[in-house]
Amino acid sequence: MNRQLPCSAIGYPSSSPHSHAVQLQPKLCSLPQPQAPRRPQPERCCCSASSSQMQPTARSRTAGFPAPPQALSSVATPSREASDMRGSDADEASGSGAAGVQLPPHERVGVLLLNLGGPETLDDVEPFLYNLFADDSIIRLPPYARFLQRPLAKLISGLRAPKSSEGYKRIGGGSPLRRITEQQADALATALKREGLDAKVYVGMRYWAPFIEDAMEEIKRDGMTHLIVIPLYPQFSISTSGSSLRLLEKMFESDPDLSGLKHSVIASWYFREGYLRAMAELIEKELQKFDSPEKTEIFFSAHGVPVSYVEQDGDPYRDEMEQCVGMIMQRLQQRGVHNSYSLAYQSRVGPVEWLQPYTDAKIRELGASGVKQLLAVPISFVSEHIETLEEIDMEYRELALESGVQHWGRVPALNTNPTFINDLADMVLEKLPSAAPRPGYVPSLDDSMNLGPIPGRVEEILQTYDRERRVLPAPVRMWQWGWTKSAETWNGRIAMLAVLTILLLEVTTGQGVLTHWLRL
Repeated sequence: MNRQLPCSAIGYPSSSPHSHAVQLQPKLCSLPQPQAPRRPQPERCCCSASSSQMQPTARSRTAGFPAPPQALSSVATPSREASDMRGSDADEASGSGAAGVQLPPHERVGVLLLNLGGPETLDDVEPFLYNLFADDSIIRLPPYARFLQRPLAKLISGLRAPKSSEGYKRIGGGSPLRRITEQQADALATALKREGLDAKVYVGMRYWAPFIEDAMEEIKRDGMTHLIVIPLYPQFSISTSGSSLRLLEKMFESDPDLSGLKHSVIASWYFREGYLRAMAELIEKELQKFDSPEKTEIFFSAHGVPVSYVEQDGDPYRDEMEQCVGMIMQRLQQRGVHNSYSLAYQSRVGPVEWLQPYTDAKIRELGASGVKQLLAVPISFVSEHIETLEEIDMEYRELALESGVQHWGRVPALNTNPTFINDLADMVLEKLPSAAPRPGYVPSLDDSMNLGPIPGRVEEILQTYDRERRVLPAPVRMWQWGWTKSAETWNGRIAMLAVLTILLLEVTTGQGVLTHWLRL
C-alpha cells in the first residue's frame, strides 16, 4: 500500500514541493463508546477502581462523558524525519534547542504516553485478559452478535487465564511493562527539562492500570493547556494505537472539561532518525557477541495482526513494518553491516489467517536452510514484556535450537535507551505551538518514503483511514438480554443462543473450532 498523505491540509507548509491540495472532511469518526476497562465484578463484568501513574492512590472512574469540546488546537507543523539531535550524553548537557521553548507562564504542557498495559500479579491475569478481549478492536463480532462481546470475553479470559498465568510465572509473576513505561516517562521528563521545558509526563494503559481514563482525569486536575499524545508503538495499527485513539477521541467529544485542552498526536514514528539509529546501535552491539557476526541472520519478529485488518480494513501496519525494517537495515549498511535478514510475525491467536510468515514457521525454515547463528529483534516493542521475555526468549529460543540453530541471541527492547529517549523528547518539542525548527528538521515528505498517519489531532488521525472508519463496529453497551416483540430480534437472539450453546459444548467437551483456537 503506497499512500501519499496530504501535507498542507493539516500543517505542512504549502510551499513544499511534495504538498497536496487535499481538503479533509470535518466529520468525526463513528466510534465505540468508551468502555471502562476494570476488573470484572459479578454484576457488571468490570470494576471501577485503579491507580494512575503519577498518583498511585486508587480512585473511581467518573460516570459518563457529558458534552463535546468546542475548541481544539490547530496542528503544530510536524517534522516527518527530524534527526536525533544528540549523539551522546555529553551532547545532552549542552542544552541545545532550549531556546525554542517559549511558552507563556500560564501555559502548561503535558505528554501522554500510551501503551498496552499488563497484569502486575497473577491475580490480575484473568481481568486483564477480559479487558483485552472485550475490546471490539481485538475480537470483531458481526453486528447481530455484538451483544455477545462481553460474555465471550468473560468466557475466553477464563479459559486462557491458566495458560497465560504459567507464562507470567516464568517471568517472575507479572508483567514489567508498567514499571518500564513509568521509567520511560521519568526519563522523558528529565530530557525535556534539560531542553528548557518543564513538562509533566503521564502514562495511560489501554487494558490495565494506570488506565487512559485515569491519566486524562489527572491531566484535567493538573490544568494542562497543551497535550502531546505519543502511542509507544512505532508502527500504527488499528488494534493498538487506533484502539487507544478511539477511546481518547470519545473523551474529547464528550467531556466539556477537555474543550480547552489543545492537543497533538504522533500516531507513528518508525521513520524517525533517532529511533532508527537506536535500533541499529543495539543490533550492531549484539552482533559482536557472535563468533562470526557477519554470518548471523538478523531476525525481526513483529507482533502480528489478522490479514483482514490490512486487506479489508486498510490497516497500514504491514506496510509500516516492512518500511521500518528496510530503514533499519539501511542504517546498518551505512555502518558496514551487510547481514542477511528476515521479518516474521508472532503471537497469533485464533483460527483466522494472520500476517505471514509466522515467527515459529520462519524459525523452522531458517534452521532447515542451514542458519546456525540467529539474532532475534523484537521490532514492535519498545519495552520488555511477556512477548519478549517469555515468547521470544524462551519459546522461540527453544524452537530455534531444536531446528538446528546453534547460537541464539536477542536484541533488548529500547526501554530507557538514551538515543530513544532523546528522540521522544524531540517529538514533543517539535509539536509545541511556539516550537522553533529543530536541528535536522525536515518540513516536507521525502519522496522515497511512504509514511504513516499524519501527526495531528485525534480526529484527524482517525480520518486518515476511510476504509477503517467504514468498518468500525457500532457502540458496545453493557450486555443485556433485551428481548422484544420484534420477530427479527427474536430470530437473531435465538440464533445467537444456539451459537453460544455450541461454544459452551465445545468448551465442556474439548472438541471443536473454539477449543482449537483457545489452545493455539
